[in-house]
Amino acid sequence: MKFLVLVLLCTTSVWTKSYLRRIPDDKPAPRIIGGDLARAGQYPWLAAIYKYTEDGRYFCSGSLFNEQWILTAGQCVYLATSFIIQLGSNLLQGEDENRLTLGASTYYYEPRFDPQLLLHDIGLIKLNIPITYTDYIHPVRMLSSMGPIYQGRVVEAAGWGQVSDDSALVNELRFVEMTILGQTACQTYYGEQLWGSMCCAEGNYNEGPCYGDTGSPLMTAALVGNHTIQVAIASFISINGCESLDPTGYTRVDAYYNWIVNTTRDM
Repeated sequence: MKFLVLVLLCTTSVWTKSYLRRIPDDKPAPRIIGGDLARAGQYPWLAAIYKYTEDGRYFCSGSLFNEQWILTAGQCVYLATSFIIQLGSNLLQGEDENRLTLGASTYYYEPRFDPQLLLHDIGLIKLNIPITYTDYIHPVRMLSSMGPIYQGRVVEAAGWGQVSDDSALVNELRFVEMTILGQTACQTYYGEQLWGSMCCAEGNYNEGPCYGDTGSPLMTAALVGNHTIQVAIASFISINGCESLDPTGYTRVDAYYNWIVNTTRDM
């Protein structure tokens, strides 16, 4: 279940090629390395995002956080002309009475977003119409402050990304457990290019995000209360690929919490 992302060149701390994968119209979108199949309704905020641009169609993931807004990576909205969003189903294709498919054309990325360096890699998509919540479609809560207490915390990642660097594509949502690393440990892999607004997480052996999982949420149980909170957004992997033991890079939600609130409130 490794996530789709831009790739960082660890040895020189330079970002290299874009991770965003173009998908043929007759193929399902990419999937995740390792992990288990998700139960129906296990992640009711998970959104499958088909991004349309002037040169093709691309796949990302995201998370629903209110009746009309999806949180994802900046690279998942940059240069888009429109979107098709699927909610409520673990399947990308095939019949599912719980699936809701909507259009979207309004999006925002953080004003400082750098598509080459993947700095400030966070984006928002506004659905064309508000939705009604169901048992299979309802929002995730966002973390507003991420302190040292989250270092070493077990979290979950979910998405439709590839299960290996060269695997065929799959159709069903998967999830894995991961652990949030401290910034010092992350910088061992990614150097000074790892900003304070980023974090890293690693799975068991090489489990984690891969191509197709960009924009997917990193989630954990709230410290207080019985609910799930989103900690971060899948952003990048090592140039060594999805199957390496290198940790996955994420954009911290708390670092942009005020931007998210202000942008969606004013729109």
